[in-house]
Amino acid sequence: MPFEPGSLTVSRVDADTWALVDELVYRGRWERFVVPAGFRTDFASVPRVVTWLIPRFGAYTLAAILHDWLCTEGIRSGAVTSRQADGIFRRVMRESGVPVLRRWLMWAGVRWGALTDEERRAGWLFSAPGVLAISLLAAPLVVPPVLVILPGLMVYAVAEGVVALVVPPRQQLVLRTPGSRAVDGRPV
Repeated sequence: MPFEPGSLTVSRVDADTWALVDELVYRGRWERFVVPAGFRTDFASVPRVVTWLIPRFGAYTLAAILHDWLCTEGIRSGAVTSRQADGIFRRVMRESGVPVLRRWLMWAGVRWGALTDEERRAGWLFSAPGVLAISLLAAPLVVPPVLVILPGLMVYAVAEGVVALVVPPRQQLVLRTPGSRAVDGRPV
């Protein structure tokens, strides 16, 4: 395993974000990266419409956390370029036992993501032929289910919006034990 021994421990920050409790250390053949305790991640940044194929966590979770760090602090510090961060992500997934097709799809996904981010866009053209080839090969597998799922997600979003207009938001749930006192001082 390319990561130094120790279990991954995270604490929840909000619905989509987690913070590392302990540092995460990756030791490659030539490099060593330390993702510090407190670093925030969303695990794998997967669009909701394709989480049926690639869930937000799996065998690639540690690689995804490292990639999040490389794409922020690693690039800002000059330790890696965006293209290197994505290549390291693919390599670490291989080292972590992620199947070939999944890791190449995920690599293509993060390269597409780099195109949309000004800080990560540099060097994208060098990857373009590979990204386009993988995207075209994957399209028959990915597009048909997405064409079914996307309208369903849109209908669900509309339904959520309508229900939110009718049903007022719930107050935060407060758990009380027998004998505790409510805000007005009465026993519960």
